Amino acid sequence: MTEESAHDGGAGFEPTTATDSETSRRIATDGGDHDGVVRRDRFSGGPARSFLSSLAADERIFEADLEVDRAHVVMLAEQGIVDDDVAGEILTALDAIEVDGHGSLPDGEDVHEAIETGVIERIGADGGKMHTARSRNDEVAACIRYRLREDVLAAIEATLALREALLETATAHTETIMPGYTHLQPAQPTTVAHWASSYESAVRRDTERLLDAYERINESPLGAAAFAGTTFDVDRERTAELLGFEGVVENSMDAASSRDFLLETTQALSTHATTLSGLAEDVIVFANRGFVSLSDDYSSTSSIMPQKKNPDTLELVRAVAGDAAGEVQGLTTTLKGLPRAYNRDLQRATPHAWKTVDEVAEASSVAAGAVATAEWEDAALAAEAGDGFSTATGVADLLAANGLPFRTAHEIVASAAERLEDDDTDESDLDAIAAAAGTVLEEPLESVVDLEAVETALDPVESVASRNSRGGPAPDEVESQLAGTREDLTADETALETRAEALEAAHQTLRAEVNGYV
Repeated sequence: MTEESAHDGGAGFEPTTATDSETSRRIATDGGDHDGVVRRDRFSGGPARSFLSSLAADERIFEADLEVDRAHVVMLAEQGIVDDDVAGEILTALDAIEVDGHGSLPDGEDVHEAIETGVIERIGADGGKMHTARSRNDEVAACIRYRLREDVLAAIEATLALREALLETATAHTETIMPGYTHLQPAQPTTVAHWASSYESAVRRDTERLLDAYERINESPLGAAAFAGTTFDVDRERTAELLGFEGVVENSMDAASSRDFLLETTQALSTHATTLSGLAEDVIVFANRGFVSLSDDYSSTSSIMPQKKNPDTLELVRAVAGDAAGEVQGLTTTLKGLPRAYNRDLQRATPHAWKTVDEVAEASSVAAGAVATAEWEDAALAAEAGDGFSTATGVADLLAANGLPFRTAHEIVASAAERLEDDDTDESDLDAIAAAAGTVLEEPLESVVDLEAVETALDPVESVASRNSRGGPAPDEVESQLAGTREDLTADETALETRAEALEAAHQTLRAEVNGYV
C-alpha cells in the first residue's frame, strides 16, 4: 500500500498517442515484466525492491481495491472524464482479475500497482485511464477504510455473541449464590447473575466504542488525490455512495494522510481485549476453586498428567490483551510526529490494526463459547458464599440501621472478625458478634438489635436478597436489570444489521452500475 509518486492523476495528465503506442509495444514484447508501467524504469528495481513491496500483505485488501477501482471508473464515466467504452473495458478487466485472484497478479510494489498493471496487460494503454484523477494515496486510504468496516462489523458481532452468552448465564442464575471478592479475598456474597451482568455491562460499552469508531471509518477519502485534490471534475459524493460510505472526509489533505481512524479502532479493540482478559481471569480462578466447570471444547489436558483439565483457551484469551496493547503502542509510535501529507511510514501502520481486529474478535468468540457452555457448581458456590465472614458488612449495616454510628458498628464487627480468626475459638459468628458488642458497647448486643435479625443478616442468601439498591445483586433487582440489558442488546444487534445491510446494498448498487458498462 504505497503512495503514487510518478503520476497521481491530479495534475491533468493524459498520455499522448505516442506514449500509448510505446506502452502497448512494451507490454506486447517484454514478456510480462512490467515494473515500469506505473513507476517508470528508473524506480523499478534495486536492492530495496522487496523491502518497499507490500504486495503479499495487501492480499487482505485485494477485493476492496477492486471495488474502489470500479466505483472510481464508474464515476469517471458518469462525469465524462473517461469514455463509456473504455470504462467498460477496464471494468471487464477488473472482473477478470477478480476471478483469477490475488495470486495471479503481476509483480509490483503493492496491490494497487499490480491491479493497474494487470488491467493494462489485458486491454492495453487505455487501462491506465483508470487512475485518472486519483493518487494511490487516496486510493489506499479508501481501501483500508472499506475493508476495516467489514472487520469492525465482525468484531462487533463477536461482542454481541459474548453479551448474549453472559445474558443467558445471568438469566439462568439470578438466585445462584456465590462468593464475591475484592483483592481476591472473600468480601461479600453475590450471585452468578450479578457477576455475569457486570461483564455484560462492560462488553456493552466495548460494543458502543466499536460502533462509534465505525462511524468515523465510514467516510470516503476518494477524490483527495495525492493530498491537494484534482483538476478533474470528480464527484466525491458519488464514489462514496457507490462504496457505501456515509459521507466524505472533507479536507483533501486530511483524507489522504490521516490514520486516526485506525488508531481509534485499535484502541477500542484493545479496551475490549482488556475486558476479555478480566473475564478470562475470573473464570480461570473460579475453575481452580471448583466453582465452574469448562466444557472440554474449551479446555485441554496435560501431555503427561492425564487427570488435568486446563483452561488453556481462556489463558490465551487473557494473553491477547497484552498483544493488543502492544499493537496500540506500535501504531501510536508509527503515527507519532508524521508530517502532512503522505509518508511511507503509513505502509507499516495497517498491520497493527489488522492483527488486532483479527485476534481480539477471535478471542471474543472463544470467550463467548466458553461462557455459554460452562457449568456452574451451585453447591460449591453456596458453600463458599459465606466464607471469610463475608456477611460482616451486612451485620454492620444492620447495627447502623438500628441507631449505632456506622464506625461503631464497623468496630464491633471488626472485633468479631478478629475473634473468629483465632484458631482456638469455637464461637459461632453470632457469638463472636455478641461478645464484641459487649466489649465495645459495654452492654448486650440484644439491647441494640434483635438477635434473629442478626442471624438473618449472617445468612448469605438473605444478605444478597437485602441488597436491592439499584444495580445490586438481589434477585428481583437483577431481573429488573436484565430486562433493560435485553433491550440494549437487541438495539445493538439492529444497529449491526443496519450497517451490514447498507454495505450489501451499496455492493449491489455498484455491481448493477458496472453491469451497465461490461
